[in-house]
Amino acid sequence: MTKIIRPGSGVLFMKVGTHAKEGLADIISRKSKEIDDAGFSLWGYGGNTCHPRTMVQPFADIFEQQDKPIHLVMEEMNSRHFAEQVRAEEYSSDGIVWKKIPDEINVLGSRFALVLKSLSTEEHKLSLNQTRVPVGPNAGRLGSRYIRGQVDKACLEVLEHPELSNEEDIKEVDINLVAEMEKPYAVFLRNSG
Repeated sequence: MTKIIRPGSGVLFMKVGTHAKEGLADIISRKSKEIDDAGFSLWGYGGNTCHPRTMVQPFADIFEQQDKPIHLVMEEMNSRHFAEQVRAEEYSSDGIVWKKIPDEINVLGSRFALVLKSLSTEEHKLSLNQTRVPVGPNAGRLGSRYIRGQVDKACLEVLEHPELSNEEDIKEVDINLVAEMEKPYAVFLRNSG
């Protein structure tokens, strides 16, 4: 256990790698500069397992009410995401009221984004069988049973002890990158045109 990954903490787990034809090292460098220049960054992603309104924001609200930070913890993987580098121009926390993305921030090839206030390379271990999904249709499901196949991201709560099982679930993953998230935690993206 670490100060970030400890019982009772909320972590958004995500596998990361090449995205929109850009390598992970370049993405990290760009996102770090965005935080320095704009005070925050938008980390783009897709897929509905971490939908902004139905998953990430309700998840973040649970931990915000307990005055606990929410961290994005990322496992580096080989990725083949070679979609075009289309830059989003606007973001919205609710899909109704839209704001212009600051010029200092480039979020590419994504439908959604997480709002980050810090980003650092760190080494942690995350025992997925010591986590559970706290919100949504899979609430209560162990992280090791949820993160499988095409599921590469999840809102998770760290439990006091791992669940013992005879199944051969993924038990532990290497975390290479950590970000602290801030309100509104997850947003929708679009081009203004």
